[in-house]
Amino acid sequence: MQTHALVAIVTLAALICYIWMILRVGAARARTKIDAPAMTGHPDLERAVRVQANTLEWLVIFLPSLWLFAIYWNDLFAAAAGAVWILGRIVYALSYAADPKKRGLGFAIQAFTTFALLLGALGRAIWVAVTVGM
Repeated sequence: MQTHALVAIVTLAALICYIWMILRVGAARARTKIDAPAMTGHPDLERAVRVQANTLEWLVIFLPSLWLFAIYWNDLFAAAAGAVWILGRIVYALSYAADPKKRGLGFAIQAFTTFALLLGALGRAIWVAVTVGM
């Protein structure tokens, strides 16, 4: 039986990364002196908000894919892919903050990783359903 401890650690690391992005929004608010609920008014704040929101959008796809891949395939590979996803999100966040036009590499890293986990989990789940039965 797999314990999935590595995937649990990566899941928590991804959430810590997301918290870091939330804190960057707060720092941008303080730096630009734009109080909530305003979401616009300074490019630094708008970029920080967009990075945080985009990461939340992807977490909804990434986390179930990560766990289902770990369950249907392999804990170690899922955890490694999850670590790559986190690095991709960090690259995305830092490059988007510097220049939104340079966010492509980080976005591509995390998107490719997410789709590999998603399609891998889906393919294996279908295989198990067909060969073992539902």
